[in-house]
Amino acid sequence: MNAEQVIQKIIADAKAEAEKIVQQAKDAQAKERSELDRELEQYRQQSTTIAEKAGQDEKSHILAAARMETARQLLSVKREVLDGVFAEAKQQLQNLNDDEYRKLMSRLMREAVETGDEEVVVDKNETRIDQEFVKNVNRELGPGYKGNLRLSDDKLDLGGGFVLRRGKIKTNISFDVLIDQARKELEIELAKKLFSQD
Repeated sequence: MNAEQVIQKIIADAKAEAEKIVQQAKDAQAKERSELDRELEQYRQQSTTIAEKAGQDEKSHILAAARMETARQLLSVKREVLDGVFAEAKQQLQNLNDDEYRKLMSRLMREAVETGDEEVVVDKNETRIDQEFVKNVNRELGPGYKGNLRLSDDKLDLGGGFVLRRGKIKTNISFDVLIDQARKELEIELAKKLFSQD
C-alpha cells in the first residue's frame, strides 16, 4: 500500500467513524426528545391553563439544554476520534518505508515548487531527504524550472515532511500541516452532516 492509499484509507476510516458518531448522536437526541416529550405531557395533564403555558416555556428550555448537551458530547467524542485517527495517520506517514517516503516527498516537493530555486528545510532528524534526493528532484523538475533546489543547513522540528523557503516566502509541507489540512476538510464535511436537517 503506497502513502497516498494509506492517507486515503485513513481519511475513509475517519469518515466512516464520523458517520457512525453522527448517527449515534441523532439516535440519542431522538430518544432524549421522546423521553422529554413524555414527561412534559404528564406535567401538562396535571396543570392548569397557566401551568400549561409555563410547561411550554419549560419544554423549550429543557429541549434547548438537551440539544446543547448532546451537541457538546458529540463534539467531544468526535474530537477524540479525529485526534486518534490523525495521530495514527501521522504515525503511518512517519513509518513509511524509505522508498515510499521518498516517492511521496518527491511528488509533494515537485507540486510545491514555484520557482525551482528554493531551499529545502527538513526536520532535525531527517535522514531520507538528503543532497542526492534534492538532486533527483531537480532533475525531475525538468527544463521548465531552474532546477536549483538546494538542501538548507537549517533544520526545523517538523516531525516529517519539509519546508520550501525562498527569501521570506515559506511553503510548509510538514506532516503536521498536511494532517491539519485533511482534518479541516473532514471537519467541514462532518459539520455539514451534523447540522443538516434530515
